[in-house]
Amino acid sequence: MANLTLVQSINLALAQEMEADDSIVLLGEDIGINGGVFRVTDGLQKRFGNDRVIDTPLAESGIMGFSVGLAMAGMKPIPEIQFEGFLGPAYDQLVNHAARFRTRTRGALTVPLTVRVPVGGGIHAPELHSDSPEAIYAHHPGLKVVMPATPYDAKGLLISAIRDPDPVVFFEPKRVYRSFREEVPEDEYTIEIGKAKVVSEGTDLTVVTWGASLFQCLEALDELPEDISVELIDLRSIYPFDAEAIIESVRKTGRCVVVHEAPLTAGFGAEISSQIQEHCFLYLEAPVQRVAGFDTVMPYYKLELDYLPEAPRIKSAIEECMAY
Repeated sequence: MANLTLVQSINLALAQEMEADDSIVLLGEDIGINGGVFRVTDGLQKRFGNDRVIDTPLAESGIMGFSVGLAMAGMKPIPEIQFEGFLGPAYDQLVNHAARFRTRTRGALTVPLTVRVPVGGGIHAPELHSDSPEAIYAHHPGLKVVMPATPYDAKGLLISAIRDPDPVVFFEPKRVYRSFREEVPEDEYTIEIGKAKVVSEGTDLTVVTWGASLFQCLEALDELPEDISVELIDLRSIYPFDAEAIIESVRKTGRCVVVHEAPLTAGFGAEISSQIQEHCFLYLEAPVQRVAGFDTVMPYYKLELDYLPEAPRIKSAIEECMAY
């Protein structure tokens, strides 16, 4: 096994799938010669040629529309939207077309499309470069939404996304692109979309999170008193999501804190809280706590870390939930 970063594991998954399947093409702004703004596709154009790794104009609606057409014609396009804030111009093509073709054609056509999108804050980027819009796309039937936090999960989930017959939005938390390494098998493997991972087992309280916030949760857990036993769940897939894993855990612990970077109101944590209320009401020892971004535009550098759900806020929510 190789000791890889998130960037390297995604690059490896792309290379292996492209080697095995000639119908896979990559397209996006600066992904070829430059290897993408984060160098995730570095070396792939040289290896597979500029007819399979395509540098596109700065036109997200065109990138997405072209990709939908390729997918309908039997290809497996993997467009990169350079930053999550640039998904706006591609929204119509993705939501009103890619997500609906299976239903619109009564199953005659599917859209095997994997949209790679760097997501989230913590890197001191300018406006439109640090948002977490996963709840928006999870809201649309026909789309799958995935956000791995670790190199191992990123490779397995990306391969599953590429092989899926329907469109998948593959969010990549840029804050942990290169901040963490782990052993990743060189052989191909898949991780089922829709299955959460229990990162640590516990009996007193459940923490549910996804993306880069996983590491802030781990930091918060390290600062807790030893007598508080926390079960930490990495959701990995936003939609479909593993409600069963959450329900089973909360029925055991009786308490839950949900952590995500997106703004609090209508963030995906609200759906998780609702599921817990519906299925775990008689098991709860305290109200579900949510630790999230604030209901405002992501601030610039000086206040960025005050906006994000950092370890002190998570620790405080856990202690408040335990004290209820």
